[in-house]
Amino acid sequence: MKILPFPLLAALRKLLLPLLLGCCAFSTAQDANPVIYGHWRINEELSDNTDKQVERALRAAGERVRRSWFDRRKDRYRGGPADQELYDRLSYDPVLTVTTIDDGYNFEYADGYSRAVYTDNRSRAVSLTALDSVEDFSLGHWENGRFLVEAHPRDGGHVSETYTLLEGGARLQVELIARPGTFSEDIELKRVYDKQP
Repeated sequence: MKILPFPLLAALRKLLLPLLLGCCAFSTAQDANPVIYGHWRINEELSDNTDKQVERALRAAGERVRRSWFDRRKDRYRGGPADQELYDRLSYDPVLTVTTIDDGYNFEYADGYSRAVYTDNRSRAVSLTALDSVEDFSLGHWENGRFLVEAHPRDGGHVSETYTLLEGGARLQVELIARPGTFSEDIELKRVYDKQP
């Protein structure tokens, strides 16, 4: 094996080092968006109590909240009208499966309920003749390593969702700001999921 003289090695290092760093930077830029797809299960200890957050919004709106000492259900406010189902899925379902689709992601909750979150910069347009067939609609984009979603449930309300990976991808934190069509105050809620095999 022939050893190159020191000046030649130094020259090669000067040429190769920028090339290697450039390749690494290109790879990092391609992988800038974290991998949020997979199977996730709620971590109740780290997540907000949905009922308490709903009651906080109701009180802020000046409504009186009545709760019986014997009512210990964790989903007291679940099960409203069909056009508000998306709020229930986001704030109560214990499981979430995220998969990729051609124009974004598919989010699947309990009982096979799923919704598409589009990332292809489409706009939401509803014709006046199709108002009876309006469905939930969600748009998302990546910003500073977080996945931001703007959801438009069928009831005319809205939800802002922020998805952030924690602990090297072992946890997914979701921050929700929801305003159902019948509410005058926002419901703010944090949900934390643990990655499942």
